[in-house]
This record gives sequence, C-alpha cells and structure tokens, in this order.
Amino acid sequence: MSELDYFYKNASLSTDFYELTMASAYFSANQTNKIAIFEMFVRKLPQDRNYLVAAGLKQIIEFLLHLKFKSEHINFLKSQDIFNRINDKFFDYLLNLKFTGKLWAVPEGTIIFANEPLLRIEAPIVEAQIVETFILSIINFQTLIASKASRIVNSAEGTPVIEFGFRRAHGPFAALLASRSSFIAGCTGTSNTLAAYKFGIPCSGTMAHSFIMSFKQEEVAFKEFIKIFPDGFLLIDTYDSIKAVKNIIQNQRKCKGLRIDNGDLLN
Repeated sequence: MSELDYFYKNASLSTDFYELTMASAYFSANQTNKIAIFEMFVRKLPQDRNYLVAAGLKQIIEFLLHLKFKSEHINFLKSQDIFNRINDKFFDYLLNLKFTGKLWAVPEGTIIFANEPLLRIEAPIVEAQIVETFILSIINFQTLIASKASRIVNSAEGTPVIEFGFRRAHGPFAALLASRSSFIAGCTGTSNTLAAYKFGIPCSGTMAHSFIMSFKQEEVAFKEFIKIFPDGFLLIDTYDSIKAVKNIIQNQRKCKGLRIDNGDLLN
C-alpha cells in the first residue's frame, strides 16, 4: 500500500496526539456533550500582504464526512503507555465516533482579511478537538498557496499565469493540492498532469533543457519539437538566449512563444 493510500485509509489518526489525550480527559470528566465553537482566522498579516484567498474547504468536508476510527486504530492507541489507565469505555466511544457537528465556512476563492474567520466548527468538544489539526493543516497550506498565486495573477495584469510548482512542492500530495489552490486563485493552467485529470484544470507543458541537450544542435531540437507541436513554446536559455532567439528568427521558426527557465530574472 502506498503512503497516500495509507493516509486516506487512516485519516482519523491524522491529528496531533494531544488532541486524543485531551479527548480522553474530556470523556473522563463527562464533558463529551459539551458544545465547543472553534474559529479559524489570522490575527495579523505580514507587511504588504493585506489579504488571503481561502482554499481547502473541499478536503475538510470530505474528511469530516468520513471520520471514523477503526479497530486497528483503537488497538494502536491502547498500546500507548500514556493510555494505560484509561477506561475501555473511552475507546468504545472513539470506535463509534462520527462527526455530528456543524461547519460554517466561506466559499473557496473568497478574499479574507485579518480577524475574519475562514471557517467555524460547532460540535461536541471531543469531535471539535480531534478534527482541529487536520483542518489547520489543510486550510493553512492551501490558503497560503492560493494567496501567493493570487498576488502573482494580479501582478500579471491579465497575462495568463500557469502553475509549474510540482517539482518544488513538499511531495506529490502537496503538489496536487497546490495546483488546485493556484487554479482557485486565478491561474489558468498547471503542469501537474494528475491535477488536470482529477480537477479538470487545463494542463500545459513546454520542454526541458535535457531535450535541447539530447540533440547535437539546439536548432535541430527546435526543429523537431515544432514539427509536432507547431503551437509550442521554445526553451531558449540552455546555452545562449540571445543567440537562440537570433537563430529562431533566421530560420523562421514559428512558435507560440519563448521560455526562459533559469537565471536571476530581476537582474
């Protein structure tokens, strides 16, 4: 079983351990029927970053709808020394636990400012406590990506922006969510083929330096690529960007655009 499959099948344990120790204390104190209200918001935004773009709600809803502890999860928790003196009734309670609370949230893509809640959970306190970590993780990451992508899209002033962040992401699952969040924020496409497949985001790609270097001459690489992708983009900075542009003009290579992929573009 892959790590991602494992995660989905065991998402109920995707929480900080102290959420579960607190849950056992709530249970022992007969507090399981107490209703708690948790709101997620940002108190202060960094300088020059005066708004957020909310993202991640879809995954939160799916998580809450499918929250369930399995018998193997309970056996694992029982094996932890800290739970040695905990009554079995608590573990029976977890085994039958489902999320019965309420979720309020702004729609994904909503502009949020400091001290405005992105979402609110109202639920029996154990349920609200156990889901806290997962919610924070999902919303924090996707809102971060969506907010950054939104600023880039705004700076582009109408020029389409395509997200190419897969190989820089913190793993394939993060890359998938980052592609989705970027699209929510206004990016017009992604290089992530799985994100295109799953979410219907337009996919886009050009060529790598390795493609250029696999041919004896840069011009031959351009010729072969344009032969089958006449609307493609040509990568011009493998050797000498200015020389590459001159060669494209001299050989009348018609392409949709040019791509520069390295170097300090600000200088």
